[in-house]
Amino acid sequence: MVTSEQTLLNRELSWLDFGDRVLDCAEDDRTPLLEKAKFLAIFSQGLDEFFQVRVAGLKDQVEAGIRTRSADGMNPGEQLRAIRSRVLTLLERQDGIFLNVLAPRLAAEGISLSDWRTLDDDDRGYLVDVFEKQIFPVLTPLGVDPGHPFPYISNLSLNLGIVVCDPVTELHRFARVKVPSLLPRFVVMPDGERFVPLEQVIAAHLDMLFPAMEVGTHHGFRVTRNADLVLEEDGADDLLEAIEVELRRRRFGRAVRLEIDADASEDMRDLLMRELEVAPDDVYETRAPVDLGGLWAVHALDRPDLHEPTWIPITPPVFSRSEDETGDLFAVLGERDVLVQHPYDSFTASVAELVAQAAADPAVLAIKQTLYRTSEDSTIVASLIAAAQAGKQVAAAVELKARFDEQANIEFARVLEEAGVHVVYGLVGLKTHVKIALVVRREHDGVRRYCHIGTGNYNSSTARIYEDVGLLTANEEIGADVGDLFNFLTGYSRQDHYRKLVVSPTGTRRHLLEHIEEEASYGSEGRIVFKVNGLTDPRIIQSLYDASSRGAHVDLIVRGICCLRPGLPGVSENITVRSIVGQFLEHSRVYLFGGGPAGRRTILIGSADLMERNLDRRVEALVPVEAPGLQDRLAEILDLALTDDVQSWVLQADGAWTRVETVKEISLQHRLQEMARERARRRWDADAAAPRIGTADA
Repeated sequence: MVTSEQTLLNRELSWLDFGDRVLDCAEDDRTPLLEKAKFLAIFSQGLDEFFQVRVAGLKDQVEAGIRTRSADGMNPGEQLRAIRSRVLTLLERQDGIFLNVLAPRLAAEGISLSDWRTLDDDDRGYLVDVFEKQIFPVLTPLGVDPGHPFPYISNLSLNLGIVVCDPVTELHRFARVKVPSLLPRFVVMPDGERFVPLEQVIAAHLDMLFPAMEVGTHHGFRVTRNADLVLEEDGADDLLEAIEVELRRRRFGRAVRLEIDADASEDMRDLLMRELEVAPDDVYETRAPVDLGGLWAVHALDRPDLHEPTWIPITPPVFSRSEDETGDLFAVLGERDVLVQHPYDSFTASVAELVAQAAADPAVLAIKQTLYRTSEDSTIVASLIAAAQAGKQVAAAVELKARFDEQANIEFARVLEEAGVHVVYGLVGLKTHVKIALVVRREHDGVRRYCHIGTGNYNSSTARIYEDVGLLTANEEIGADVGDLFNFLTGYSRQDHYRKLVVSPTGTRRHLLEHIEEEASYGSEGRIVFKVNGLTDPRIIQSLYDASSRGAHVDLIVRGICCLRPGLPGVSENITVRSIVGQFLEHSRVYLFGGGPAGRRTILIGSADLMERNLDRRVEALVPVEAPGLQDRLAEILDLALTDDVQSWVLQADGAWTRVETVKEISLQHRLQEMARERARRRWDADAAAPRIGTADA
C-alpha cells in the first residue's frame, strides 16, 4: 500500500521550489537585464513573507510542543531543519546571481551598483550634500550601555550595527542606526544610472552621528518577526477594533530570522543573537546587500532596451465604440456574456468601466462589490463613492483580514463609510476572498442584474502584471446567485445551494470532487485540466490520483505550491504538473472537465485555489462559463499553457522541477499578447454579423 508520505510533497518545501524557479528567471540569459533585478526583488520579498508567516507558524508549533506531522510525514522541527537547508542553498544562489551576473552586466550597460569606496571626489561630494540635507536629519543613533537598553528592532527594518570606542574611557560599545524605510533603498547619482546603497552612504558618515568617538566596524543586519495575525474573532465585539489591536501587536512579534553581512564579526553576531533571542539556525549570512527587495528601484529605470517590451492592455473589441472610446457596457452585456483576460484585456476599460458607468447611470439602483486587495488610487473605490453620493444603494464587503493589507483596507473602509457606502468587514471565522461585483439596473422590462465574477483582485495596479480572467454577464441565474451571496456576506444566511455559482466553504470541494469522479468514470476518455496557484488539499489530490489510476488524463498547471506527486506507477502516471513563471504572474484559476471524444465540456473560473484555506476557511466562488465561444477561448488558453516551452517547468515523480527544453519556442504570454492584438485588429464594424446571445467576443 502506498502511504501519503510517499504520494504527497511538503507544502513549505514546495513553496521554496517556486522561489527556485523565480531565481531561474533571474539567471536565464533570455531574461532582460532589468527584469533580472525584478525577479531577485520578487524572490527576496517572497522569502520575507515566507518567514513571517510559514516559518513563524512552525516555530510556534515547536514551542507549543506540537508534534503533528504534515501530510508528507514531517513534524514541525523536521520541517524547520529541511527549510533551513533549502534556504541556505537558495541564498547562496541569490548572492551569486547578484554578484556575478546582475551587478557586472548592469555595470557593462552603464548602470552601476556602486560601492562608496569606488567613487571619485566629485561623486562623494554629491553624496555628502545628499546626506547632510536629506538623510542626516532623519537618523537616530541608539547606543547600548547600562543607561541605554538594547533598542527594539522593528520587523524587516534595515539596520547598521556599529562598534564605537570612547577615546577617553577606551570602552567599546555597540550602537544601532536604523536605515529609514521611507527613504529610497538606493541613492541615485546625478547621471541617473548609478546607485549607491543607502546604508553605505550612512556608514560613510558615521563620524557625524558619533562625534569625537572612534568608529570601528559596522555591518548591515535585518530582523524578520512573526507577522501573522492571531484573531480571536468569537470574543471580539468589534472586528475592526480587534484587527487594529492585532496590527499593533504584530510590530512586536518574536524574531524568527536574523540576516547579517557575511563578514560581520563573531562578537556582533553573538550580541545580536542574544538580544534578539534567536538561535544559530535563525541566522542567515549574505554576501550581497541585505534586502534585495530594494532592487525594485533599479527595475524602475527608464531603459526600454533592458526591459521586456511594454505591454499596453487592449480594450476588449466588443466594448469598443471606436479606437479611443469605450461603448455602453450594459448594452453589450444585455446581448452576450463577455470573457476578459488581464493584462491582455484592459481592466480599466472593462471591469472598472462597468462600475464607473454604473455610478454615472441614473437607471442604476444599486452597486455591490467585494474588496480584498485594491490600489491606493483605485478608480473602483472612487466610483463607489460617487455612486453613494448620487443616492444609489452601495454596499462593499471589505476583507480586513487580507494579509499585509489590513491597514490599507481599514483606511479604505472608513473612507467608503464616510461617503455613505454600506461597508461590512467580513465574516467571523472566514475570509471573504471571492471576487464579485453586482450592478442592479432599472430597465424597460423590469430590474436587471449585471455581474462580474473574476479570479483576481479589484486592483488596477496588479491587473497590469497579474494574469487573471473574469466573466461579465447579465445571466439571470448568475445574477440571482450573486445577489444571494451578497446577502450572505452582509446579512444572515445559511444558504448552501446556488443555481449556477459554486461557493466555499460549503460547496466547492464537493462540486469539484463530483466532476473529478465523473471524468474518472469515463476511464481513458476522461479529461481534467486545472490551472491554479496552489494545490495542497489532500482530498482533491487523492481524487485526482483515483482518476489517474482509472485511466483519466489529468494536466495540472500550478504556479506555486503543489503537494501532488505526478508520475507514480499505478497512482499518478496519467498526471502531469507544470508551472509557468514569466513576465506576468499567472494568477487565474480555471477548471476544465471533459472536452474529449464525447464532446462534453464543463469549465469553471473563480477565486478558489485547491488549498484547504480556500475550500474550508474562505468565502470563494466559481462560476461556469457556458457560452461555447468563451469555452473555446479558455480551452485555447489552457492548451497554450500546456505547450509553452519558454517559461515552463515540469514536476517529476521525485519532487524535482525541471525546466522544459525549448524546441518550438512557444511562449504562453507572448502568444496571448499576439492574440489580443489580433482581436483588436478584427474590430467590430457595421458589416459584422451580430453574435447571438452566449457567443464569444471574438
